Amino acid sequence: MPWFIKTESFCQPRELVEPHLRAHLAWVRELRNRGDLVSSGYLVDASGQPGGGGLMIFQAEDYAAAEAFVSQDPMILGGCVSWQLQGWIPSVGDIRMG
Repeated sequence: MPWFIKTESFCQPRELVEPHLRAHLAWVRELRNRGDLVSSGYLVDASGQPGGGGLMIFQAEDYAAAEAFVSQDPMILGGCVSWQLQGWIPSVGDIRMG
């Protein structure tokens, strides 16, 4: 199954993002509990501080399915982020999401 990457940048103040971020984390935990291959995390700056955005990597049947999948993300539903979706074709290495 193809891999996809969603990158995002916050477009709302942190205090408005926070409730949607908590819902996002719960959503990702639920997905992982049902067996979906998905990982989500913060982008950080050179000193390791959160840089105002995130990245999600996951598998989906095709681009349309990936787009439908991310449209359920509470961060997107809440209008908290600007985002970009791209397919990803690994060419070297291996990742394991356990």
